[in-house]
Amino acid sequence: MIIDTNGLMVPAQWGVDIFNELEALGYDEFVTPSAVVEEIEKLKGKVKGRDRTALAIAREMLKKCEIIEAQGFADDVVIEVAKSLNAPVFTNDAGLRARLKKEGIRSIYLRAKHKLAIE
Repeated sequence: MIIDTNGLMVPAQWGVDIFNELEALGYDEFVTPSAVVEEIEKLKGKVKGRDRTALAIAREMLKKCEIIEAQGFADDVVIEVAKSLNAPVFTNDAGLRARLKKEGIRSIYLRAKHKLAIE
């Protein structure tokens, strides 16, 4: 299971333990490309308030993920890593979900602010 920046922010934004929910769906390995880690670090200096708190929590969530070295624009890298690992992606980013669908990659996202859905 690949997790992007937006997915890592779900626990702070919506109070959902994504790892427990993903494990309930049968996923027990979590991967995040290094490009996503870099995106989180860049955003840290640009956001304030609740978004800054969400990013801090996202950084903590990274401890549960294996970081794979992959450079580039985060969304592009997420797609490439998902293809290479034949893995679904957890994200709440509608634009990324649309791109994943075009590429034939399954995505999992938070639906109705409390449960996960598979697309």
